[in-house]
Amino acid sequence: MDRRDIGSWLSGPKAALVEQGLEFGYPGERFGLAKSGAGSAARFGRRILALALDWFAAILVTNLVFPDLVYGSGDFGATTLGIFALEVTLLTVTTGSSFGYKIFGLRLISVSAAPLNFLKILARTALLCLVVPAMIWDRDGRGLHDKIIGSIVMKSK
Repeated sequence: MDRRDIGSWLSGPKAALVEQGLEFGYPGERFGLAKSGAGSAARFGRRILALALDWFAAILVTNLVFPDLVYGSGDFGATTLGIFALEVTLLTVTTGSSFGYKIFGLRLISVSAAPLNFLKILARTALLCLVVPAMIWDRDGRGLHDKIIGSIVMKSK
């Protein structure tokens, strides 16, 4: 055992594979996306900001439609989650982007010949609401919820 063994463990498996000469390419390259700019794979920061905007919009709608619900209560949280899921599902099915995605210039596309239909997007939204699948992603920035339905989020502007 020498320093290289410990170094590869500390820096992670990807660094060790790169040292051995394996090329990973840029995020989205496997799917024919651009390296940067419009048409490239969306990065985590922009996606999380869009998600936060969608959640904030759901909170505002909950406050406007259900003024009797107390912020922080279980009923308020469940209602907000339902409105969030409805907004994300319906806007993504009809326009390819939720409210937050549209504002931050993101779009959901299929990585295969099969188009994204209502059931696939509904399943993606349900997994997104569980949070954990969205926090596990691959080298292309695709969350587990995107991998399951065969989609990727790309920059549209």
